[in-house]
Amino acid sequence: LEQDFAFMHQAWHAWDSGPMGRVNRLLASGEPFASPPSILPLVRRSRELAQRSDNLFNPAVGHLVDLWGFHTDSPECRPPPDSRDIEALVRAKPSMSDVQIDGLMLRSTNPSVKLDFGAIGKGYGIDLAIGHLRELGIRNAIINAGGDLRAIGDRGGRPWRIAVRSPSGGVLAVLEVAGDESVFTSGDYERNFIYEGRTYHHIIDPRTGRPAEGSRSVTVVHSDATTADAAATALFVAGPEHWHQTADALGVRYVLLVDADGVVHMNPEMAKRVELLRKDPQVVISPPLGAGPPREG
Repeated sequence: LEQDFAFMHQAWHAWDSGPMGRVNRLLASGEPFASPPSILPLVRRSRELAQRSDNLFNPAVGHLVDLWGFHTDSPECRPPPDSRDIEALVRAKPSMSDVQIDGLMLRSTNPSVKLDFGAIGKGYGIDLAIGHLRELGIRNAIINAGGDLRAIGDRGGRPWRIAVRSPSGGVLAVLEVAGDESVFTSGDYERNFIYEGRTYHHIIDPRTGRPAEGSRSVTVVHSDATTADAAATALFVAGPEHWHQTADALGVRYVLLVDADGVVHMNPEMAKRVELLRKDPQVVISPPLGAGPPREG
């Protein structure tokens, strides 16, 4: 598995000279080309999930990631990009629907497209790794990649107990997982920089070209890690007012969102299975997922 993850990191890194870097150079040309086998499945899944999330999950905005300096693990503390540069990329509207697939061939109809699979690659890699373990006959396991994970089976007959990080530090809650489930979190604390007292995080809202506002973290549970990874980002961008609709569209049935004021938002199904370790936060329980949009009051 360690060898597999090392290969995937090299193949899918948008800013290295490997297959992903080559794909982005060729997409910018507008000409069709044969996709590397390691890239095509990610493009297909990304197109599907981007469409279902109304492009709140949008891996085609790699140039915006470049512009903000979030292509590195430790972004520099510097002034935000010029508003004119941000607005030019937003007007170009790069999206996964601009990437055309014809058999093994790829082509972009929008020169502003640059693919960055940072919000789906980890989940897809974990799904591949779980498939590998199952081929080896392993039925009980947990694969944790930087706090995001997929668990199969159980822990000696007991559920796996998963900690949910608090955006302000420490553990916010504990979640029990058994059978086959993935738990993914997107948070504003993962990669950011501070300039003149303001924090700028790496989760870009494709509609504004700027760090998404309203959320501090989103934790989702889903059967596969690929969907969970993309959904955590999409729901973070959707924010506390619109996460419910986006979760429904992506088929997510367990959500915990912490908004900018520290209020915890959950659907009833998640509330039943999560144990909040802090007793002080305000909690808002939404209508059930799959039952239509939330109602006021």
